[in-house]
Amino acid sequence: MATQRVGFIGLGIMGSRMAANLRRAGFELKVFNRTRERAEAWAAEHGGAVADSPRAAAEGAEVVITMVVDGPQVEAMLLGPDGAAEGAPEGALFVDMSTIAPADARRLADVLRERGHGFVDAPVTGSAPKAEAGTLTIMAGGADEDMHRAQPLFEAMGETLVHAGEVGQGQRVKVLSNAVSAVNCATIAQALVVGRREGVDLDALVEVMRSGSAGSTMLELKARPMLEHDFEPLFKLEHMLKDVRLCLEEARLAGAGFPFAGLAGELYSAGMGRGLGDQDFAAVLEVFEGLSDTRV
Repeated sequence: MATQRVGFIGLGIMGSRMAANLRRAGFELKVFNRTRERAEAWAAEHGGAVADSPRAAAEGAEVVITMVVDGPQVEAMLLGPDGAAEGAPEGALFVDMSTIAPADARRLADVLRERGHGFVDAPVTGSAPKAEAGTLTIMAGGADEDMHRAQPLFEAMGETLVHAGEVGQGQRVKVLSNAVSAVNCATIAQALVVGRREGVDLDALVEVMRSGSAGSTMLELKARPMLEHDFEPLFKLEHMLKDVRLCLEEARLAGAGFPFAGLAGELYSAGMGRGLGDQDFAAVLEVFEGLSDTRV
């Protein structure tokens, strides 16, 4: 059984499930969440201690994991007042599993290294079901020795680990991958709306797409919720929009075009305008329904 002491910061849709898998693997966890009631409920179910601050979560921890929304939140949790960097013992390993800008990951790594700590950026993909099952795909950037230290934790939370290179490369891989997912999901939504307007049997359409070259993991995950208008969030639309915007910024800095991601960004932005930000990103369907005055 694992005995490493872990400070875990962020118990949202993904983080709560990832932390639960660490507990099941035997890691000792001290958790922090900005909404304390959520942390207390998690600890009551899974065990572990509840910390009053990120600093307290990191005290005595060999590894500190952050799983929050964006770069500013990661920085606040690690380097802000009562941040985890103030409490962590020298030589602690920080593992950020949020999705943030690659430049932010590199900057955080530099600051933490100056304080005697290691850093790995390790965003994940797989949404809530795979977080629950411990079968996430983890794409990580960092030094070999830091990756080796993080390996047992990654094995408890994920099924596939890809060492993408130096710090920041995990984030680059993640935002590119999520942009493709965002485009794919929006394309499926368009097909369903057009099919409805044409009087197509949508179950037949989905079956044919699934069995042919149009098949995809996104089709398996999102077609049925779209047909049933079930947008219980597995991955929020506002978070997908954030990732698409990060991808577009990386493309701009690289001098490369990604026009399909740009269009996806417009569509998910329209979803935000329709008040869909807290719903699953499959709710982009409602943007197309509005444009076509057609309900699937």
